[in-house]
Amino acid sequence: MKKIILRILKNIKDWLPETFGSFFKWIILSLITGTAVGIVSAAFHICLEESAKIRTEHPVIILLLPIAGLLIVGIYRLLKLTHDKGTNMVLVAVRDGENMTWRNTLSIFTGSVLTHLTGGSAGREGAALQIGGSIGSQLGLWLKLKEQDHRLITMCGMSAGFSALFGTPAAAAFFSMEVISVGIMHYSAIVPCIIAALTGFKISSYFGVAPMAVSIKPDEITGMVFIKASVIAVLCGLLSIVFCFVLKNAGRVYKYFIRNPYLRIFIGGMIVTVLTFICHTYDYNGAGGEVIVRAFNDPAPFYQFILKLIFTALTLGAGFKGGEILPAFFVGSTFGSFLAPLLGIDCSLGAAIGLSCLFCGVTNCPVTAVFLCAELFGVKYLPVYLLTCGISYMLSGYAGLYSEQKILDSKLEPKFIDKKVGKK
Repeated sequence: MKKIILRILKNIKDWLPETFGSFFKWIILSLITGTAVGIVSAAFHICLEESAKIRTEHPVIILLLPIAGLLIVGIYRLLKLTHDKGTNMVLVAVRDGENMTWRNTLSIFTGSVLTHLTGGSAGREGAALQIGGSIGSQLGLWLKLKEQDHRLITMCGMSAGFSALFGTPAAAAFFSMEVISVGIMHYSAIVPCIIAALTGFKISSYFGVAPMAVSIKPDEITGMVFIKASVIAVLCGLLSIVFCFVLKNAGRVYKYFIRNPYLRIFIGGMIVTVLTFICHTYDYNGAGGEVIVRAFNDPAPFYQFILKLIFTALTLGAGFKGGEILPAFFVGSTFGSFLAPLLGIDCSLGAAIGLSCLFCGVTNCPVTAVFLCAELFGVKYLPVYLLTCGISYMLSGYAGLYSEQKILDSKLEPKFIDKKVGKK
């Protein structure tokens, strides 16, 4: 009996310092990272909101889009980021331990603001992930953290940035754990990422950053609702393949015909500007948050999701900066809103399913997608979201927005495959 007690005490003595030492260390590091990222992300949000206001009050500013493009390329050249990988760089930093610094923060901050100010069609979450990840990585360098801790603090920055801009801390915490290597959830980061996400969310909320204000009209959940919702999910799974293909190849087409990055972004800006005047609307410039909210209130016309996809591909493919997820929200919500009345369900539910399913399909993050639904739309239709996000994940194949993302487990059978998205 004495030997057993001594063995237990020895195990506690060995376990306690390491476990609680790590626990308190990551509470402190997560709070520091979440605070820093929350402040910068709030400033970024304010800049984007002011940019949208200026563009709305002075729509002629879109004529400066090609000039803004030249400035963006110049800034990246000045900061020696000519081979910038965008959001993929954050994934590489976490998986392979590569460093990001304040230069990445400054470049994506200014590049995204210039893109939004002059009417480029782009989102903000890619910028949020890059801002958060680069701040976390820079903190890791300053604090001289070892490689594994450096990866963790980069993930904390990702979670804080996503949470600060979208107001969805649960989805943000799990996104950074899920997106790097699909099939393996990095649970070692669960406490740091949750604390960083909550801190970033709280800091940004002080500055007026709020989640998207949409609501789903209440209705009875029947078997037919599940069937109709599944139809939207199937189509969104297929649409996610198209979405990723178009965005991925737009840049390739630009580079094939125009090798000079200054000329490429200038011509891309001119094309987006001309297309805006042809369409006689500014709905497809900027992030398009107003159109997303509108899709929850009234059925969207069939062409909206197509035009947004074209505008986004032309903008990002040319070299303008921003994110792809908010455009995916736009495309998914308008697609679902258009389909819903045809299937006999309310457009608000269709928009919610379309938004979450397309997000799930293009990011390969079903757990994050379900948390996103719960935080944005409430839990009443959670069983529907569980089913539809699962369907979209399975049918979206191995496409994805991020070429550096790895899919470790097959979507069709319990088999280890370990390949990057888009690879056969």
